[in-house]
Amino acid sequence: MQPSLHTCPCQINPSAETVNTALSYQDCCQPYHESLTAPDAERLMRSRYSAFVLIKPEYLVKTTVPAQQGLLDVQAIKSWAKETDWAGLEIVEHTPKLGKRHAQVEFKAYFNTKDNAGNLAGKIQAHHELSIFVNVKDKNSDDAHWYFLDPTVAMTVTQKQPCICGSGEKFKRCCGAYI
Repeated sequence: MQPSLHTCPCQINPSAETVNTALSYQDCCQPYHESLTAPDAERLMRSRYSAFVLIKPEYLVKTTVPAQQGLLDVQAIKSWAKETDWAGLEIVEHTPKLGKRHAQVEFKAYFNTKDNAGNLAGKIQAHHELSIFVNVKDKNSDDAHWYFLDPTVAMTVTQKQPCICGSGEKFKRCCGAYI
């Protein structure tokens, strides 16, 4: 299947009461998948959901805060994405400014799991999450990029260490307040 000809996965919302004209993958998430940049936390969240649907684990790793990237299991991400029948995405709320560089996206990712034979295992379920994102400035330029802060990654970080996002602030005053 050529995704550029079809509705972008992040545009499918099974809980919506009305259907608006949805964007194609080519006009929605594909540019972010190719450039690894998104203009805000919501767009990054949408492109990450589409990456799960389209089984792009490398994108998911590269859009996670750099200090956590090496701790992610690419094969596990790929397996989970393949084993899940993705049914749609609902952005509940986008809070673009939590602090100097953080944002929050509340979303519901709809899915149906498959059994060992690859058959749908039941009714559609929703994964409801509040995700935190951080806008990190590149040390070699004035460019900044949004990254997902993964609260499930086990890291040994003290509150007085420099922050994992590279902001130069102490962890407790930066990302530590959110994860």
